[in-house]
Amino acid sequence: MPRSSVLSATAPVFRIDIPLLPESAVGNALQFIDLLRGANLLAGLRGGAGSPRLAWRLLDAQGQPLPHQPGPLAAYTQPTAAPADSPAQAWFIPSFHAADIPAIRDVASRHRALSRQIGIALDAGHKVLTVGNGAWLAAQSGRLQGRRGCLPWFYLAGFERDFPEVGLDAGHDLSDDGPWLSCALPHSLGEMAIALVRHALGDALAQTCASVLRPDHDRARAALQANAQQHIPTTRDSTLARAMAWMENHLDEPYSLARLAEAAAVSPRTLLRHFQQELSQSPLDHLHSLRCARAKVLLEVTLESVPSIAVACGYADPAAFRRIFVRYTGMAPGEYRKRHALRAPRRRWRVDLT
Repeated sequence: MPRSSVLSATAPVFRIDIPLLPESAVGNALQFIDLLRGANLLAGLRGGAGSPRLAWRLLDAQGQPLPHQPGPLAAYTQPTAAPADSPAQAWFIPSFHAADIPAIRDVASRHRALSRQIGIALDAGHKVLTVGNGAWLAAQSGRLQGRRGCLPWFYLAGFERDFPEVGLDAGHDLSDDGPWLSCALPHSLGEMAIALVRHALGDALAQTCASVLRPDHDRARAALQANAQQHIPTTRDSTLARAMAWMENHLDEPYSLARLAEAAAVSPRTLLRHFQQELSQSPLDHLHSLRCARAKVLLEVTLESVPSIAVACGYADPAAFRRIFVRYTGMAPGEYRKRHALRAPRRRWRVDLT
């Protein structure tokens, strides 16, 4: 991720809650989160660390936050910058797996509590986004009378029988009618994300997202032609890029702001300003995060002692290393190793020849 996409924890936040039912098409939710992350990236590139951003929270069927998951799901379940007690301003309801209209009705009936929560959100003026048959859960709230939404053609007759007071936009892929934003199929999630960005963060950023998220074959050809004719120069080096590259190559050396500024070819004061403006942290804070990332790897894949790992990560004092590691990871090095080690304990290496 480009460094300028890192956003300040004090930037305005628009949060979306995403409930996942046992029947949910989880891929809808993960794809949508990827689109939200892309919008945040563009917001950071355009406006810097203080830009408004989108946040999200995955919930279970009872409306409780899903715990953080390791591995590929980490980026989707890690806490976002919105305060834990801040209310959502939108709900995203993915489609769910059901073989036919009676099965859809059964799923909706099992999750009336979620429909009541959606109704409360709509009464509070929040936006509700639905994909495909997720519209059943929103309509079951009783708050979409007179609104119009989009569903796949094969659901239209059943939905109209169940909710005759809700209008349908046949022939459209996306409908944005007041508090209800709906798309018929997952291929329209990009357009849904653009519409949400327009509502939450403004038209200017929505236009930027549209230029990136929508296919544009003419632009692609123009970019290739301009590159072939050498009209597009290589990306210039930057102060932050030089400083970060130097830190990554000198993690185990004592920190020196003067040496770091020299490597970045700026004054210490200028370097501090760049880090604060773009990353909302000091160079030393960033160095600590890099060192802790290395320490986590060493704790996971080696049997080196904690003091040895501290030295390998630039800390001569193991106690200082432990304090900083706890600050950046939330647990002590020994506890982290216990939870995440990828190597068997040394006692299991013994080969008994007797």
